[in-house]
Amino acid sequence: MIRRREFITLLSGAAAGWPLAAGAQQSAVIGWLGSGSPDGFASQVAAFGKGLDETGFIEGKTVTIEYRWAEGQYDRLPPLAEELVRRPVAVILASGGIRPTLAAKTATSTIPIVFLSGGGDPVAAGLVASFHRPGGNVTGVNFLANDLLTKQLSLLRELVPEAKVFAVLLNPNSNVADSSVRDLQVAVRSLDLQLLVLRAGAERDIDHAFASFGQHPADALLVQTEPFLSGQLGQIAQLAVRYAIPTIYTSRQFITAGGLISYGASNRDAYRQGGVYVGRILKGEKPADLPVVQPTVFELTINLKAAKSLGLEVPPTLLARADEVIE
Repeated sequence: MIRRREFITLLSGAAAGWPLAAGAQQSAVIGWLGSGSPDGFASQVAAFGKGLDETGFIEGKTVTIEYRWAEGQYDRLPPLAEELVRRPVAVILASGGIRPTLAAKTATSTIPIVFLSGGGDPVAAGLVASFHRPGGNVTGVNFLANDLLTKQLSLLRELVPEAKVFAVLLNPNSNVADSSVRDLQVAVRSLDLQLLVLRAGAERDIDHAFASFGQHPADALLVQTEPFLSGQLGQIAQLAVRYAIPTIYTSRQFITAGGLISYGASNRDAYRQGGVYVGRILKGEKPADLPVVQPTVFELTINLKAAKSLGLEVPPTLLARADEVIE
């Protein structure tokens, strides 16, 4: 006869040997490491949840998400990443550029990392060996936001054909700020235009950047898609209206906040893909075997009310190409 204490010991030992998958959906903890702020990423968080749901995981029921936000202060990322590793978490979702992924990879070589980045080359940054076969513990979604600046310049020029001076608002702390400026300088020179570079790495800098139009006028403005600037979408959209400057953004979120026009890979689709990848990893797949996802859905959104307030007539050819027109 097995005594009660022996039976409990045997049962505990058997439970310890059960496959993790049997209880994974009850205990999995996801770490979200974001370089932006929660206010600026609400729709992305919702889209990520949709991707998780597609793989059978629901936040608050079958998984828990630990959120850590750097609020645009990139020096906070390494300690936040280390905090998630100590938690510990089953997977880290690195959101908002290359920097959170670098911080997460420095903190752990074993916990799977899924990145969602709109700027920078993950291969050149040493995050993955290749797009097709990432290797290591990192994979993700690279939606090429900063590679679209020259395309956005073309669209903005089509909307404001008389414009000669184009300004670009960048975060100088972004790892792709300098390369973005170089790409735009080449583009404007080929079109015989001028480029005015504005830099904002803090909230007060955004106000100063727009105020500088008093001394250095510009005919149109491009806004870099970057976690800090995305977190200030309401402020930027309002300032663009106040200073009556036609502005193009990468994210549709700016247009729903009152902006004029946006063109870029769908953030919602990118974050949904990220949720799917995290779910697949929780089910046992390895990041090394999951190819880095490239964008397949791009959105052109136009706000006719904003255009009217600026005295702009949107060309029919541009309206015909729009995925969404806000009236």
